[in-house]
Amino acid sequence: MFQKPAHIEQQNSSDEQHSRQHDDVETVVGPSVHVEGDFSSEGNILVKGVVSGNVKTSKLFTSEKGSRVLASVKASNAVVSGAIKGDVKIDERLELTKSAQVLGDIECGVLVVEAGALIKGKVVMKGIEIEDPKAEKKGLMRGMVKDEEKKEKNLL
Repeated sequence: MFQKPAHIEQQNSSDEQHSRQHDDVETVVGPSVHVEGDFSSEGNILVKGVVSGNVKTSKLFTSEKGSRVLASVKASNAVVSGAIKGDVKIDERLELTKSAQVLGDIECGVLVVEAGALIKGKVVMKGIEIEDPKAEKKGLMRGMVKDEEKKEKNLL
């Protein structure tokens, strides 16, 4: 009788999963902390301050609003609300909130961008199966040129 619509149930389960991921945070860079140097972790990383170095985790990377990462980020999943100046390589899902700023190339499986997020760089997503029509034309043109060269050789 009092059932929740399916989209609300999905949202609630997504929110629960998101909060569970945050509960498992292993490394926190506080708002007054400035970390210099590369670091990696097997657990979740939460950045509230500044990191000047490459960041790598096999789980969730989160940068809060006002945080800055001045190097590359590599993670399984990421939620970015701060600024990143460097390439971002995410194996699965990358979420850019409205306050996110990324100055660098992005490579990910799934990209979620809220209105207001800023990106300056190339975005590459996994799973593209559409052939590039420009490449087809180039290949066709190369074949035509080779045919013309063969004809010229036969005439000489």
